[in-house]
Amino acid sequence: MSLDEKLAFGLEQMGLSLSTEQQGRLLDYIALLQKWNKVYNLTAVREPENMLYQHLLDSLAVLPYVGTGRLLDVGSGAGLPGIPLAIVKPELQISLLDSNHKKTTFLRQACIELGLSNVAVECVRVDTFAPPQPFDAVISRAFSDLSEFVRLSARLCRSGGKLLAMKGVYPHDELAQLPAEYQQVEVVALNVPGLEAQRHLVIIRV
Repeated sequence: MSLDEKLAFGLEQMGLSLSTEQQGRLLDYIALLQKWNKVYNLTAVREPENMLYQHLLDSLAVLPYVGTGRLLDVGSGAGLPGIPLAIVKPELQISLLDSNHKKTTFLRQACIELGLSNVAVECVRVDTFAPPQPFDAVISRAFSDLSEFVRLSARLCRSGGKLLAMKGVYPHDELAQLPAEYQQVEVVALNVPGLEAQRHLVIIRV
């Protein structure tokens, strides 16, 4: 199967119905990632097919849980999961936060080339980030352990909002070390087509 056929098949398995334009943008994003990766070392994943499964579909697996409104992607790196989510959910206002200048340079260029008017890029450390208003949800993918994520990110989320931490195996130890005030926690197992590895999403209400 070609890469676009593998994408279409993966989306079908996930129950996602995307337009031809959206699927084209997702593939364009992989092409950009591959091109810039040669110089900027954005990800250890090199092959487009592996990027499709490990980055693209992995990011889209959280789609049912991100909600609406304003989303902050902390430690966005190469734009994961923020850029794939912005492509498939244009009504979502997404801020990509990363303190690495090379990575935010890529993020800004990718947003221009992909025509993502619903995305803002912030080159700043999360502990010094001061947005004009809090976000409805804050998400991270392999950014830090749960306690550190909560410590740095909870203040950026509105009351009644949620923190979303993308994890691999079920994070028993990290959950046990969460501060006592964060007891409204749900852990969802994610199914990512083409990936044998476990994936979980930790949802923390604030």
